[in-house]
Amino acid sequence: MSVVEILKVIVQGIVEGFTEWLPISSTGHMILVDEIIHMDQPKAYLDVFFVVIQLGAILAVVLLYFDKLNPFSRRKKPSAKRMAILLWFKIVVACLPAAVVGLLLNDWMEEHLMNAYVVAAMLIIYGFLFIILETRNEHTNFPVQKTSQLTFLTAFYIGLFQLLSLIPGTSRSGATILGAMLLGCSRSVAAEFSFFLGIPVMFGASLLRLVAYFVDGNSFTGPQVVYMLLGMVIAFFVSVYSIRFLMGYIRNHDFKFFGYYRIVLGIIVIAYFGITALAGGGV
Repeated sequence: MSVVEILKVIVQGIVEGFTEWLPISSTGHMILVDEIIHMDQPKAYLDVFFVVIQLGAILAVVLLYFDKLNPFSRRKKPSAKRMAILLWFKIVVACLPAAVVGLLLNDWMEEHLMNAYVVAAMLIIYGFLFIILETRNEHTNFPVQKTSQLTFLTAFYIGLFQLLSLIPGTSRSGATILGAMLLGCSRSVAAEFSFFLGIPVMFGASLLRLVAYFVDGNSFTGPQVVYMLLGMVIAFFVSVYSIRFLMGYIRNHDFKFFGYYRIVLGIIVIAYFGITALAGGGV
């Protein structure tokens, strides 16, 4: 087991935990970080590693919102239990498009669109979209102020926006938050519902990636298991902070900052890989 490799895993876990929930594209950051630190592992393992450590981030959502998502709490009144059950049904409805279309197109998207220039373009495009939307929303009173006010139809439409995240660099949270706000959801509702959608989507993606890995005849070494578990733990703790930060931030601010950040990051990605290509390193 390599100390250097452990340090690389810690960095990747920190990046995952911060970027998974902020609308800034975890893919864009992972591409840059992986290009810089280069984990010394087979590509097949890394493909699984980058997906499975998201489970740590998901567990952070489960922890922070356990009471709201738990329909079986004895402390809840019957009306609150029904509300939690309805919320889960809305989450399932919103995940249906990703479950159907995502399974069909995800591999094709990754094979044909997973490159630095597509990621950079999506970072910049959605950065401008956030700025334009928030400029329009400066004097808007959002009709949906609580997740309980979400209708099933609105939840389904948010799920359609989630499909946009199949294009690398879009950001799953970015697409769903942007879509939810366009549909009349407040910033806090848009962010929370985006968190909740991540639970089944990312659990499912991790499971499918693990099954495919083992079906192809691969296996994990002892150190690889440790690296994956460590990445999950780091992503969990950083995600707890990241989620709390975002929810606190949007109480008094809009998403424009993240729009500007995306544009700057997109330019950095283009510049970095453009210089690399000119130097003969390729993209």
